[in-house]
Amino acid sequence: MPLWPVYTGTNEPHDGITELPAPPPWRAFDGGPVLPAPDAAADTAAHSPDRTHRAETYQATGETVELVNAALYLRRPLLVTGPPGTGKSSLVYAVARELRLGPVLRWNITSRSTLHDGLYQYDPLSRLYAARQEAARPERTGGPQGADGADGTGGGGREVDGAGIEHHLRLGPLGTALLPYARPRALLIDEIDKSDLDLPNDLLNVLEEGQYEIPELVRASRLAPGGVAEVLADGTDERVPVVRGRVRCRAFPFVVLTSNGEREFPPAFLRRCVTLHLRQPDDRHLAEIVRAHLGEPDAYARTLIDRFLSRSGAGDLATDQLLNAIYLARSADLDTESLDRLAEQLMPYLGQSTRSDVF
Repeated sequence: MPLWPVYTGTNEPHDGITELPAPPPWRAFDGGPVLPAPDAAADTAAHSPDRTHRAETYQATGETVELVNAALYLRRPLLVTGPPGTGKSSLVYAVARELRLGPVLRWNITSRSTLHDGLYQYDPLSRLYAARQEAARPERTGGPQGADGADGTGGGGREVDGAGIEHHLRLGPLGTALLPYARPRALLIDEIDKSDLDLPNDLLNVLEEGQYEIPELVRASRLAPGGVAEVLADGTDERVPVVRGRVRCRAFPFVVLTSNGEREFPPAFLRRCVTLHLRQPDDRHLAEIVRAHLGEPDAYARTLIDRFLSRSGAGDLATDQLLNAIYLARSADLDTESLDRLAEQLMPYLGQSTRSDVF
């Protein structure tokens, strides 16, 4: 019997991901060869103390739990919108930790980001340099001058050591997430609303089909035994096999795209996503967040929570502003008047210039 919910929001790691039902027929994938799930500590950058803390302390609402499970069951990306400081990017770390999905792959979007950046990076100049270095080695110069070509092949079309395309190509976070892993990988595409107008449309086909091609490897596959190239994956120095330059997932990754609501997305993009809108937390939820990060709120912390809530209707405030104020109130040896003044300075409005100065 399938497990619902797979993601519970309790922050207790488990293997419930193995009990997902089969995907809908239109979302079934059969990529191979199947790769084992990566070790949780494989990417040290993904396990920095701050990210680990965010994963362990994330406080999911009932709506968040339901829509995360909907995305997992349907094998669809999860588009998470909401004001700054509502935990949009922290969600993927919490889900990856609870479901043991391994290190989170992260793609930070800028106005210059392209689909190619997310799939893979190839450095043809370093390959040309490596080919020339190999050709210049004494043991390589037994034939006529120029027998070892600058295209990275030796005499007869043979690839020389270190000059093969795969030695100068690394998969990006999206490209790595779509490898045929036995378990879904977790991928964060952060602040998609900062992208060029074309990027959401460019993502449509890749996320719909769960596959992509690397043209450089497709062309070179005739020279590799079995058409297999060993390439570096994102976040690790280990190599993974790519057959004939084509990558197709087996378990569709858990993809979280975050947006601060700064732009609208095309309908074709939205219909392929499960959409979750995170709202500013209420008093009960705020108390739970404070408790998870800093322990039981004391009397002054509860006063700050009430003030935070009373001011949030006049402009945008972020939860981490409140956490900063409570932390300093506990750590600094200041009188109440000084703490009030400091808290006001730590919690300015983020989204509006028109504001009340009453704290």
